[in-house]
Amino acid sequence: MAEYNFSVEKALIQLLDDKKYHSLRDILCTMNPADIAAVFDELNEARLPLLFRLLPKELAAETFVEMEPEAQELLIRGFSDSELKEVIDELYVDDAVDIVEEMPANVVQRILSQAEPEMRKQINEILRYPEDSAGSIMTTEYVSLRPNMTVGEAILRIRRTGIDKETIYTCYVTRGHKLIGMVTVKTLLLCEDDALIEDIMQEHVITVNTTDDQEVVAQMFSKYDFLALPVVDTENRLVGIVTFDDAWDVMEDEATEDMEKMAAMLPSEHPYMRSTPVEIWKNRIPWLLLLMISATLTGLVISHFETALGVLPCLTAFIPMLMDTGGNAGSQACVSIIRGISLNEIEFRDLFRVVWKEIRVAVLCGVCLAAACFAKVMLVDHLLMHNESVTSTVALVVCISMALTVFMAKLVGSTLPLLAKKIGFDPAVMASPIITTIVDFLSLLVYFAFATALLRIG
Repeated sequence: MAEYNFSVEKALIQLLDDKKYHSLRDILCTMNPADIAAVFDELNEARLPLLFRLLPKELAAETFVEMEPEAQELLIRGFSDSELKEVIDELYVDDAVDIVEEMPANVVQRILSQAEPEMRKQINEILRYPEDSAGSIMTTEYVSLRPNMTVGEAILRIRRTGIDKETIYTCYVTRGHKLIGMVTVKTLLLCEDDALIEDIMQEHVITVNTTDDQEVVAQMFSKYDFLALPVVDTENRLVGIVTFDDAWDVMEDEATEDMEKMAAMLPSEHPYMRSTPVEIWKNRIPWLLLLMISATLTGLVISHFETALGVLPCLTAFIPMLMDTGGNAGSQACVSIIRGISLNEIEFRDLFRVVWKEIRVAVLCGVCLAAACFAKVMLVDHLLMHNESVTSTVALVVCISMALTVFMAKLVGSTLPLLAKKIGFDPAVMASPIITTIVDFLSLLVYFAFATALLRIG
């Protein structure tokens, strides 16, 4: 994709430099808005406005929505008032809200000053809803029908008003602004023209409230395969709809945020390639400092058993293997549980079922890894490397520690995300780094406890 964009960008720039504007416009008109935006995002400040002005009005608005905020701001600052008004008039309300939320205050004032009074009112209404709520990602541009309409009247209304709506496939039936049902265009087309909407509508409609979390909304799209989801207030009045494209953006943002938290980073506001080194540093350094300090626990354990290591130095060689295996085992369980929580497959009430399942998994994994570890220690360390201090007793200590480390790691990895969710923390915070730190500490305690007991050292 990057190579494709690069070659297209070179061709467009060459045509622009040769002043072949008609050919340039013809090529742009054949491209998808998202592809045009990807090319435009890479253009410099001098070329971008000129290329953008070659686009037809509707295509320009669709492309503008797909562009990065930095490029959008650059264009807005270069637009005349009439050019800005043309673009804004072609935008859907939810897209206009997204742009406003990304712009500096002075740019926002200019956008709102050029918007039609009705759009300005709708933008301000949506901006009043809590951040990351269903109300903040909805659009107020939907098709509303009355229950006493005939199918013919409904189709005529869709034809008259549908051009300004974000989606016309799903239409909502209201009485006094209260949602009482829904009907699809497919149903309308297959029914007789004189059939009443109230006779063919689906009465029990799944809705979300304006204050519901946007992640819940995205999960409902995933569960029910909706194209659009109605948003109602506390009195069941229809105030807007969330469309699939906005729900998909939420899914992508939430997945990115979870991945960053699981990798011990603060969520970033910009894509990686558009983030400065300082921004990346700010996102990474807090967790690195915290984990560095927490890792001193393992250092304390090693210091406490320094005598044992002095008597039998070969024990040191197996510490990385135990710690890495424990961390990996804990991460496996943790990621599985976090994924289940995010998909609403696992609740806190499932804690004992989860623990019982992970115990059985831990036993199977622990026995298998312990057996493989024993074979490795005796064959590689004892026989091939001729390390006489690595006896069968040492191998036994390592293997028992391995099995117990895996057992503890699975329990810790499976329970911490559920406990975090119960007390109101994001389960993703309890992912790999924290789990690894805890398991490292526990694995060393177990290892040296068995070493001092079975080898009679320390």
